[in-house]
Amino acid sequence: MRTKLVRPTASEDARIARGVAADPDAAPDLSEPVEGIVRRPGRPLKADRKVSVTLRLDRDVVERFKATGAGWQTRINAALKRAKSG
Repeated sequence: MRTKLVRPTASEDARIARGVAADPDAAPDLSEPVEGIVRRPGRPLKADRKVSVTLRLDRDVVERFKATGAGWQTRINAALKRAKSG
């Protein structure tokens, strides 16, 4: 069941704000941007990043590369590079 939001009056809002400011456990004011604190997760981005694509290959080709173990997609990429330059 939805209830209607009742907004506080200006005086109630001011009283709430004073209470929050006086509370030592209240979260810090982050309305201003904090430079250098927020880090991007993960590794640094490489200059020559790869592009994610969807590619349909013949079953026997995929099975052959998968049979070689982990890194089979990297080996497909290497084979395509050799074919491009050859």
